[in-house]
Amino acid sequence: MKANVITFVAIIGLAVWLALHVSSVAWTPARIGGAVVAVFGLVFLLTARIQLGRSFSVGAQAKKLVTTGLYSRIRNPIYVFSAMFLGGVAIVIGHPMLLLLLCVLVPLQIFRARKEEQVLHEAFGEEYARYKAATWF
Repeated sequence: MKANVITFVAIIGLAVWLALHVSSVAWTPARIGGAVVAVFGLVFLLTARIQLGRSFSVGAQAKKLVTTGLYSRIRNPIYVFSAMFLGGVAIVIGHPMLLLLLCVLVPLQIFRARKEEQVLHEAFGEEYARYKAATWF
């Protein structure tokens, strides 16, 4: 439960901090597009976090197979939407290091997703295999 609260507060805190510091940005069409992507990513990231509930863990664990909400279409919506959020923020801020961070983050998320798949398959077997076949990433 503690990890749930900490990660949720961290995501909200980062979003608030960014919102307070974007007033100095020169708004171009690309940056507006980046902001739209970042907001979309943030909203769905928070939604996925809420929908995952107590099944959230920092390390790969098989507490419950969540297959509803965003998880009915995407197996790893937290990874997908956190990458969207970070990509959008990188465009808004216009700092290349954030794009470099994204280039490091995405392979790490893919690696973590594969590890989680192994744990979930061991715990839920055929149920997880059917779920995996019906969803993206």
